[in-house]
Amino acid sequence: MGEHAKNFSLKGVDEKFYSLAEFSGAKILVIVFMCNHCPYVQAVWGRLNKLQERFLKDSVQFVGINPNLNPDYEEETFEKMQEYYKKFHMNFPYLQDDTQNTAREYKAQCTPDIYVFDNGRKLVYHGRIDDSWQDESKVTKQELAEALLALIKGEKVLGVQNLSIGCSIKWKKFC
Repeated sequence: MGEHAKNFSLKGVDEKFYSLAEFSGAKILVIVFMCNHCPYVQAVWGRLNKLQERFLKDSVQFVGINPNLNPDYEEETFEKMQEYYKKFHMNFPYLQDDTQNTAREYKAQCTPDIYVFDNGRKLVYHGRIDDSWQDESKVTKQELAEALLALIKGEKVLGVQNLSIGCSIKWKKFC
């Protein structure tokens, strides 16, 4: 907690490049390391869209970053990212981290892995979306939404921050 957001320059599915500065107008920045093939991500994709829609008026900006562009996984290509962006009606930028440098700098471990930064871009929440990734109807605790509401009210994010669970990032071996 308290670490500053790391800068990046990543290409989005719209072919534009995005850096941390592109989101400077947002009071709260939510970075989600995600990918196309992971069943954990696919199960929560709609929830991420709903959260972005719900909190956009409060100057909360979600950003998806895919570090899993790996030749061993046919679903993990830039073209598939563009396809999934449309398929899941994404309402926030979806960026490719083809070098995996951004994921390494953030110390991301799985997909989805969620980081929330306050207006000073200090990390204030690193946890899961809610307590039932498999079945939205069984959610009893909306941990990410609660963290965002606290920040919007100017309060500290309190309580236990349960780590995300998901597919491990498919790290490439560079020579």
